[in-house]
Parts: sequence; C-alpha cells; structure tokens
Amino acid sequence: MSRKSRKIKLVDVTLRDGEQTQSVSFTRSEKVSIAKALLRSLKVDRIEVASAGVSEGEREAVNLINTWAAGEGYLEQVEVLGFTDGRRSVDWIQTVGGKVLNLLTKGSEKHCHEQLRLTLEQHLDRIRRTISYAVEQELVVNVYLEDWSNGYTDNPSYVFEMMDTLATLPIAHVMLPDTLGVMSPAEVQDSLSDMIARYPGCQFDFHPHNDYGLGTANCMAAVEAGVTSVHCTVNCLGERAGNASLAEVCLVLRDKMGMDLSIDEGKIYTLSQMIENFSGKMVADNAPIVGADVFTQTAGIHADGDQKAALYQTTLSPDRFNRSRSYALGKMSGKASLQKNLETLGISLSREDQAKVLERIVNLGDSKAVITVEDLPLIIAEVLESRGEQNLELLNCSITSVLGLDSIVSLQTRLFDQTYKTTGNGNGGFDAFIMAIRKVLDNIDLELPELLDYQVRIPKGGRTSALVECFITWQDGDRKLRTRGIDANQVFAGIGATMRMLNMKINAGQNNPPATDPAG
Repeated sequence: MSRKSRKIKLVDVTLRDGEQTQSVSFTRSEKVSIAKALLRSLKVDRIEVASAGVSEGEREAVNLINTWAAGEGYLEQVEVLGFTDGRRSVDWIQTVGGKVLNLLTKGSEKHCHEQLRLTLEQHLDRIRRTISYAVEQELVVNVYLEDWSNGYTDNPSYVFEMMDTLATLPIAHVMLPDTLGVMSPAEVQDSLSDMIARYPGCQFDFHPHNDYGLGTANCMAAVEAGVTSVHCTVNCLGERAGNASLAEVCLVLRDKMGMDLSIDEGKIYTLSQMIENFSGKMVADNAPIVGADVFTQTAGIHADGDQKAALYQTTLSPDRFNRSRSYALGKMSGKASLQKNLETLGISLSREDQAKVLERIVNLGDSKAVITVEDLPLIIAEVLESRGEQNLELLNCSITSVLGLDSIVSLQTRLFDQTYKTTGNGNGGFDAFIMAIRKVLDNIDLELPELLDYQVRIPKGGRTSALVECFITWQDGDRKLRTRGIDANQVFAGIGATMRMLNMKINAGQNNPPATDPAG
C-alpha cells in the first residue's frame, strides 16, 4: 500500500451508532462525559452524537453537549443524524444548539422503493427541500447514502443518478456506508476509487460495519482509494457485529499506511475503559490494543527472549497507550517469567528460592489458568515458610459436599515412610479433613492444637478465580502458632495451612515415626 502521508480524519459515531448495540443506552451524563472525552482528550476530529427527535432525554443530552462544545470551540465537530422530513429534523437540531446535520438518504434503489415507497425523483425532491431549509438555518449539511454498498453493487446507475444531483447541492461530506458490512477490501477500494474519480469535487467519508470482521481492513482500503474521513466506534460498538474499532483503525492507518491523524493514542485505553463501564459491554481480553491480555506474554520462552534481547516486542508497544507489558504466571512459566514479575515487585530471591517458587507456580497452574502478579507475594511467603522437611505429606485428597448433608473427605497421606488411607465426615470440607487427619496422627500420638482463628483473603481485584490465602492461628500448649496456606480452592488453602503447622510440630522432634506398618 502507498506510504505517502496525508491527513485522515476519524469520525467517532459511538454515541449514535454505538447505541444501536443490543442493550446499550447511555444516560444523559454518560453521553456528555463521552463527548467531552472524545473531543478534548482523545482529539477525535468529528463526533456523531444522536438521531434527531428520538426522545426528550436525547434532546437534553445533545443540548448539554452542544452548550459545552460551543464554549470550548468544538461545536462544528458535533453532528446529529437527521431525516428527509422537511423542517422537523432541522428544527430539532436548532433547538439543541447544533450546527451540523448528517442527512440520512437512501443509497440503494431497493431501500428507496421498498422502504420509502418513493421513486428516486420523489426522494431527491425531499432531499433538496430538507437541505435548502437547513442551509437557510445556517446548518452545515453532510449526507449519508444508506445501504450504498448494496446500491452500488445492485444498481450503480441509481447511485450515479443520485450523486449527479447531490454533487450540485451545498453538501460538505458525502458519507458512503457499508451498512450491512458486506464488502471486502478489494470491493471497497474498487468502488470508492470509482466514486472519487467520477465526483472529484466531493469529499467522501467511508462508514464501515464489521459483519465479516473486515471493518478495519475496509477502512485501510477506503483510505488507499482516497477518502478523507473514516467512521468508527470505541470498542467496536454498533448494531449486529458492530462498527470498525477506533483503536484498530487509528493504529493501522498510522503504523501501516503512514497517515497523519489527530488522535492522542495515549488516551485510547482510558476511553475504551470508560465506554466499557458505561455500556456494560465487556471488551474481549484478546481485543487488539485495548484487551486485558494483549501485552501479556504467557510462554516462558517469550519472556526469556524479551529478557535477553526484546525478541518478542514490536512497535505496537504498551507504553504508547499508557499501559505496561506483563508476563503471565502459570504452568507455562519459565525462570524469565518469574524474574520479570519479581522485578516488577522489587523482590530479590536466591536461585534456590526462585526454583522453589517456580515449581509451586507451575503446580498451581495445573488447577488455575493464570496467576497474577498480585498472587506472587502470597506464593513466595508460602514457599519460604515451607523450608523444613515434609515428614507429613498429602498425597491425595477428595472432598465431597452435598447441600444439607455432612461433607466427606478421603485422604491418602505419607507420614515418615508409611502411607495411610483415611476418611472423615464433618460439617463442611475443612471439618471433614480434620476428622480424617486425626486418624493419621493417632499413629504417632500427636494431638491437634486448638484452632483459635481462621481467616481467608484474596489479593486486590476481587476475581472469582483468585488465589486464596488462608491464615490459621493455633493454640499449642502455652504458645500460639500462625500458619498460612495458598490455593485456588478455599478449603485446600486451609488444609495447606494445617499441614504446615503439623510438619512444624513433627520437625520440632515432639513425635517419632510409627513403630509398625499401617494396616490397609
């Protein structure tokens, strides 16, 4: 593609097209906040904020947006969708202090004949009258050719006849939508190149939809064809599969085509989070640029390559978006993954302790998909507290809990050189475990200390999949012991804390190995 740089304007339609997303409706204050952030913070060139005449709440929101925009010098960048209804849409825009009408017209013969029940000449007459009145009221007029992509494919002569008239009218931008997201990049480039060649005096916008997942690619093709503005939404909001992603469009036009854009890319992620919160539509973790995981390396070999020579980093770096690179912890982690996270936390461990921590991380990863950096201090503390010999080891543990009935635990343990199988019933999984482990301890005449306090917590963030840290305080004669357990399962975290306490007591020399082999 051409690398010749030129100015391309981004038109954000999140507040109008984005609200056509299933179950998305922004409140008045949310719409105002989004408009301010788009224009002042992100520096979008133009925004489309509403459709004329939708509701009283919409009227109030657009009035507030325009009042703010007028005071800040953005008023001519705020646009409202209107219809070929003579004075109605124009008057509505005027009452809310607007200056720009985006007039919706029919860009396909099928829509004109079957939806409006009009001939093209009748439709053009309504367009002329609406535009004439809008200009009298000193509004700037842009024109949408709705369903243009199908119209151009099915009957291009209809489109050309319509454009022959529109080209003579006082229109700032002719906006060509791929309303149903049916075009491929090659089709976009061919059709837009034709339109631009036929009507060189017109300023064309391209308005894509993402039904085939080609929204961003189609924007690239449109720019290659020569359009001056492309439309997009934050987080791909929009009807059906949504519109083209603002984040993706911005980055590919800059990085892959060398285009000049006004967007402050450092604000993209912040805006994405705002829209995510207001819309209730969560961004996929692997969404390019704004997804939670897109700057996270999971494989240990990738962390190793980055540590040695930034081998797995590109110009699409997280610092461009005020984000940071991270290295996931789990069963695929290696030494470099752990070291990167230790550096983030400012923690230094010996090689021996790093090896023990990594072993624990990998083991936890078998039952938990990802261990976060917030989990790491918990794991380190657990490992460093487990330096002593493990004379009592839990080999297998099955817990069965049924609503309204006692829980049942089946254990297989190693005590010194002997293996034991025991079961226990109790009021919950941890209580059943205590009943089962008592039977093992009877072999060395070891009594469980009294449990004084049992606390659980998870790291900041409140994830349901977070590691659980369990602290148990025991009364052991005239002293108190406090032990810790870490696991993704709350009961097993308590079991881990109990096993640690028992090994501390056994290692203190208070008990001897059983004299005889266990039965069964």
